[in-house]
Amino acid sequence: MKRNVVYFVLLALLAGCSSMPEILQGEKIKYKGAGKLPPLEIPPDLTAPSRDDRYAVPDVNTQGSATLSAYNAERGGAVRPGSTELLPNVAKVRIERAGNQRWLVVPEAPEKVWPVLREFWQGLGFLVKIELPEAGVMETDWAENRAKIADDPIRRVLGKFLDSVYSTGERDKFRTRLERGIEPGTTEIYISHRGMVEVYTSATKDSTVWQPRPADAELEAEFLRRLMVRFGVEDARAKAQLASNEVKTERAKLVRAGTGAGKLELTESFDRAWRRVGLALDRVGFTVEDRDRSKGYYFVRYVDPQIDGQQSPDKDKGFLSKLAFWKSDKSGIKAEQYRVVVQQANNISEVQVQNKDGRQDDGDTGRRILSLLHEQLK
Repeated sequence: MKRNVVYFVLLALLAGCSSMPEILQGEKIKYKGAGKLPPLEIPPDLTAPSRDDRYAVPDVNTQGSATLSAYNAERGGAVRPGSTELLPNVAKVRIERAGNQRWLVVPEAPEKVWPVLREFWQGLGFLVKIELPEAGVMETDWAENRAKIADDPIRRVLGKFLDSVYSTGERDKFRTRLERGIEPGTTEIYISHRGMVEVYTSATKDSTVWQPRPADAELEAEFLRRLMVRFGVEDARAKAQLASNEVKTERAKLVRAGTGAGKLELTESFDRAWRRVGLALDRVGFTVEDRDRSKGYYFVRYVDPQIDGQQSPDKDKGFLSKLAFWKSDKSGIKAEQYRVVVQQANNISEVQVQNKDGRQDDGDTGRRILSLLHEQLK
């Protein structure tokens, strides 16, 4: 009997060893089949604005996944020219970068790129939750990267029946922002990641709560690469462009003004600075409620972690580490509105933070917002 037990243990170990190359060489991203996840409880300043029904897409067949082709088929319409079959001039599809930020440049108008993006995300297993074509913003729902779950022998046997019990304890969502390119007839595509992680709320580990985790620049880059391939670029060329190293130069300088918050100085034109600041706001997790490019205004919501820490019952925990304080009506914490202002100044661009009344915010909050942006833009 003991010999049989040892035999089966050895078989299990051998199976586990043989599966290691598959684990190490397997997919890095696997959101498909994750399905719709329960809503996450997240702080107010990490919640995107409510979806505007003016841009709502009518429901299609609820028995399957929503695609543009199915949408047109159910309405007896033909697929719009330039949507799913869009293949622009491949030679002009490229990745550009500044510091740790990357974006894709496609030689097509945003109107033609938009439906391709929707099908791109849906094809990867995401539910598209927010679509604001006029603002050029598309955002997925929260999803789990199932590729992070080790494919061990036990899971291969039980996973077919109990796969839902396996979880990474992480959730991801992605915001795609389109801007008309500086070069006429082009579109710039920016992808920003936002993540949450599930943590225990006590030493007994009997309950959990979801908290923000830092944006993953590598995930953003991987989706840009896949999007390049979707537009017809060979995978080898897409990987080469992504891996190409840029000469590192200081692109953003934080200039303090006495005891005031100061400003950021960017060594680039207003057009480029405006786009990069928008991506930085997305990556940091601000809620951009509105923007006015003609004046260089981004209207954002922000919860000061210092105020948060003072007013929440658990004062020793900061905004990113404390429990779900926003569940209590007694906290008195609300996200304040600020203006992030981008302006041209000779050969550079300047970024300042103003309060909701349009006056420069020289307090701790203004300094903190500038520091967060500097970290993304430098």
